[in-house]
Amino acid sequence: MLELGTWTFRPGPRNSITDVEGVRVGHVTLYEGSGPLIPGRGPVRTGVTVVLPHGGNIYREKVPAAVAVFNGFTKAIGLVQVEELGVLETPVALTNTLNVGLVADGLVEYSVGVAPEIGVTAPTVNPVVLECNDGYLNDIQGRHVKQHHVLEAIQRAGEGFEEGSVGAGTG
Repeated sequence: MLELGTWTFRPGPRNSITDVEGVRVGHVTLYEGSGPLIPGRGPVRTGVTVVLPHGGNIYREKVPAAVAVFNGFTKAIGLVQVEELGVLETPVALTNTLNVGLVADGLVEYSVGVAPEIGVTAPTVNPVVLECNDGYLNDIQGRHVKQHHVLEAIQRAGEGFEEGSVGAGTG
């Protein structure tokens, strides 16, 4: 039971973020190698997670959004524009600290693919990427999450998804 002020809400049938109509989640998990850390090579324990707020074209059908920063020690991308304009125009992606830029590139690639007017006849796109440092368990310097992993996570997104040590939560 979630109580907010005078309102009380019962969890949905899955007790999940995807109980909200249209919301989907996708992961790509990268788990390779063993033994001692060799920076730039492995072992790899990381991934990417994406949250899609609806099943349509997010750039063309922007979603009202807000920002609440509770730990300002972050290397996120896109939060300032969300705070300023109050809308989300890409899936929200999560990954490790040093992969934020590459994952943002993946969101831009996805967005331009579904809305080719971006940057030509329409404004540019604001990718939103959040992070956590998985350097203790992962070869974070290797920056193993690539653009194609972001696209794959988006393709895999659904209402039913794994929880736990998967996607961005791997490391």
